[in-house]
Amino acid sequence: MSIDAPTRDRIAATLMEIACRAGEILKRHHGGDCPHVVKLDGSPSSQADAESEAFILAELARHWPGIPVIAEESTYDHPPAPLFFLVDPLDGTRDFLAGNAEYSVNIGLVAGNRPIAAALAAPGLARVWGAGAQAFEAEIRDGRLGERLPIGVRPMPDKGLVALRSNRHGDVETEACLGALRVSATRSAASALKFCLIASGEADIYVRCGPTMEWDTAAGDHILTVAGGCVVAPAGRPMTYGHYTRNYRNGPFAALGDARYAENLVLPERSPAGRPSERRSAQGESRV
Repeated sequence: MSIDAPTRDRIAATLMEIACRAGEILKRHHGGDCPHVVKLDGSPSSQADAESEAFILAELARHWPGIPVIAEESTYDHPPAPLFFLVDPLDGTRDFLAGNAEYSVNIGLVAGNRPIAAALAAPGLARVWGAGAQAFEAEIRDGRLGERLPIGVRPMPDKGLVALRSNRHGDVETEACLGALRVSATRSAASALKFCLIASGEADIYVRCGPTMEWDTAAGDHILTVAGGCVVAPAGRPMTYGHYTRNYRNGPFAALGDARYAENLVLPERSPAGRPSERRSAQGESRV
């Protein structure tokens, strides 16, 4: 499905507004005793997740009726369509419940198997990113979108790469991948915020070999790609979306500010296969 560049930019601007307003819902719960339950896999799902998702679903239905939404909390078992949204209403729930400000709202519009417009808001940091045909960042001001400013990845730094790591997820395979690169510094960050820090030129690489879900990565993938970077699967393949038969699970990936970083990067080949009947217990593995 072909959607022209100006239309994609307008969609992205609207998604940024929606993400900002969903972030205000999350902020009302942040730092307090937010009611939550523990899912079968041991991960939390909170009242903040549910309220944010309900708002986003209503807004997407109002602006784009008829386009289906695959959202983490309520429509995770729906099949995709030629054009569909992927939504994570609160990425980084564990960190959110612990008082960490680096949680995010992720919304991506996918055409075929790749995102074409996206927004990612970090309400606790008062920052929001978006991309259609162009990539932008803006300040969140009282829950509203501030002036959009263009962003882009930075050139390869002379002193070595700054690598981003997950606050709560680490594994031997990820460490081995980073060990093959000239990394001079590492920084921990929560949620899908890591994609946007690279897109804004604040870091260079983020490798994840552990399990994630498509609603975690679609928005950040698109923003980083439009900003001049890329997100690659094993053997340098592009990330693709809409994999209903594997429960919308991702395999290993690397988010890169420069595609040349992939030359020395060997991601493990691993199938993220699964069955729809397993989907509920698979949730929560996804906090990026």
